Amino acid sequence: MCGVVGILSTQEVNQSLFDALTLLQHRGQDAAGIATADGDRLVVRKSKGLVSEAIRTRHMIHLKGKMGIGHVRYPTAGTSSTLEAQPFYVNSPYGITLAHNGNLTNAHEIKIKLITEDQRHLMTSSDSEIILNVLAHELQQFNKTKPSPQDVFKAISKLHKRIRGSYSIVAMINNVGLIAVRDPNGIRPLVYGSKSTPDGIEYMVASESVALSALDFTDIKDVAPGECVFISLKGECLIQQCSENSQLNPCLFELVYFARPDSFIDEISVYKVRMSIGKYLAQKINRVWPNHDIERVIPVPETSRHAAMTLAQELNIKFREGLVKNRYIGRTFIMPGQAKRKKSVTQKLNAIDLEFKGKNVLLVDDSIVRGTTSKEIIQMSRKAGAKKVYFASAAPPVKYPNIYGIDMPVAEELVAHNRTTEEVEEWIGADKLIYLDLQDLISAAKEGNAQIEHFDASVFDGHYITGDESEYLNQVASLRNDEAQSKINNI
Repeated sequence: MCGVVGILSTQEVNQSLFDALTLLQHRGQDAAGIATADGDRLVVRKSKGLVSEAIRTRHMIHLKGKMGIGHVRYPTAGTSSTLEAQPFYVNSPYGITLAHNGNLTNAHEIKIKLITEDQRHLMTSSDSEIILNVLAHELQQFNKTKPSPQDVFKAISKLHKRIRGSYSIVAMINNVGLIAVRDPNGIRPLVYGSKSTPDGIEYMVASESVALSALDFTDIKDVAPGECVFISLKGECLIQQCSENSQLNPCLFELVYFARPDSFIDEISVYKVRMSIGKYLAQKINRVWPNHDIERVIPVPETSRHAAMTLAQELNIKFREGLVKNRYIGRTFIMPGQAKRKKSVTQKLNAIDLEFKGKNVLLVDDSIVRGTTSKEIIQMSRKAGAKKVYFASAAPPVKYPNIYGIDMPVAEELVAHNRTTEEVEEWIGADKLIYLDLQDLISAAKEGNAQIEHFDASVFDGHYITGDESEYLNQVASLRNDEAQSKINNI
């Protein structure tokens, strides 16, 4: 999962890009980068670490220009080296810079054709660089000094036909303009907006609406599946559907876990979805466990807080902040290696004994992936004196790998894969485990936008909308399990 941003302004964009990436920091903590264009001059700064670590004041001074793009990254396919930090740049044709959120499922196939047929050279194993080179190749076929907007739309149409998977893209072409593209299934979010200034209209594209609203952009709209938004240097905004077959299938896990609660995704309030999840969880507890003896509802910070709060209200049980989070520790389920994840949990959370001692507590978390974090938190709760520890997941059982940009492990490492709820309950050490039902999660999402007919729920139901999961999973299984990640990090 990554975050992207692009701005075309009437003034210098470096500070706005930096601020926007900071607002999207939750989407990636491995690396960050900014590229700005000032006429023919392009400046790129990218490095490992948080935005504030990768881009310092000394770098900002050189990031000149009124057009630019940015990226925050956590590693999915490929490695976590600085070389794979984004944005990526290719000089031919025109000078194109690109940042991407998502994951290609036919990257290996496209890479071979790029090298053998298109005669493009690739520097990394990143699928984002593959997308950049496909776009560059298709634009080069027009053999023009400068592409027209229609040339760009035709190139994006050909891009859609060549690549599969999930991709929300921001790109800029030197002396031409800014481009935003979303894959034909709309799996990953992408929004754009504008604002009027005394000098003209400014435009912005980003992964989440919060980045735009915080910087006072209005008229915020979602980029439609398969759509391309082209913004010229003159401030013209042109939009065209570039896919023959497009249908909105936004990722449910964005709403459960990744997106900020103050964001809207495809007109759905993330905050309201999480509140509704709490309502549905409470209804399930009343249905399957009417004689429960829960005395406290305690959220696992931060993403489950709104669901836990609503659940407590619905059940008329006291809601308490019994776990304190160290805000300087990153998300644990994306960390490589079980040992590192286990150590991180103890550094990340600490229990307030007063809220646990002698009580039956219900812990509410956004999801259970490997189960390692859940097991550690339950042990921590017992150590703090809890009499009984129950556990509720604000997501259905995560049974299948994600192939669209969330770095979940191979199926065998998912605690719910081929296990019943009772078996997971025993594995994590809970006295009782309650999962949200998938249909309830879909219902919560549809409360925000009833027009959406389908969601990407592949991690829950194993249905992959691109239909090429077997080939992809066979290729990457050895690279995405813990043993392989450990080897990569020791190189």
